[in-house]
Amino acid sequence: MSFPIQPGSTGLSGIPLPKSLETPQSASSPPFQEILLNGLNEVQQMQSQADQAVQKLLVGDQINTAEVLTAVQKADLAFQLMMQIRNKMVDAFQEIKELRI
Repeated sequence: MSFPIQPGSTGLSGIPLPKSLETPQSASSPPFQEILLNGLNEVQQMQSQADQAVQKLLVGDQINTAEVLTAVQKADLAFQLMMQIRNKMVDAFQEIKELRI
């Protein structure tokens, strides 16, 4: 049994959808490209902060080693997440490319 997809605020079971899954309003939601670029910029900033923290530690500045480790781990985790998103997008593109119309 299939149900047609219709815009609305409830799912197929009649349970209200979260606000993020309701019909988007074009005036309030940023474009997909902007979201991706903002995410990439945030990852780059985290990596820069981690690099600076490591350099300060190596030079001998007064910096807490826990802060350095935290900055490096945050940058690593953000990079891994970015790569997973990229992989999912490439997989989706490949599936779309293979669709026959």
